[in-house]
Amino acid sequence: MAVRAIRGAVQVDADERDQVLEATAELVSEVMRRNGLDRDDVISVLFTATPDLNSEFPALAARGLGFVDVPLMCAAEIGVPHALPRVVRLMAHVETDRPRSELNHVYLRGAQALRLDIAQ
Repeated sequence: MAVRAIRGAVQVDADERDQVLEATAELVSEVMRRNGLDRDDVISVLFTATPDLNSEFPALAARGLGFVDVPLMCAAEIGVPHALPRVVRLMAHVETDRPRSELNHVYLRGAQALRLDIAQ
């Protein structure tokens, strides 16, 4: 079993608490589904949000999905002037037998533009 990192991001329409939580829950759920993971496979998740998102901690959405014993952390993304606005990103550290080349990084909504090379 190897430790791997999976990336993902989602763009929200507005800095509203419900939108941040709903979009983050969708992102976490898709990462888990597309990679065939259980919560027990997850070691930790780091969430970042662009500086224009501060209505809620994205990790709260993962807690709502049952990630109660998984270490979660939120941080602010650096404020690059030309960056895509209103984006929540994640990097999940997981245990998996899949090789790195078979991991599915998940970019949803407008965040697909961030990584056209790996977004599904």
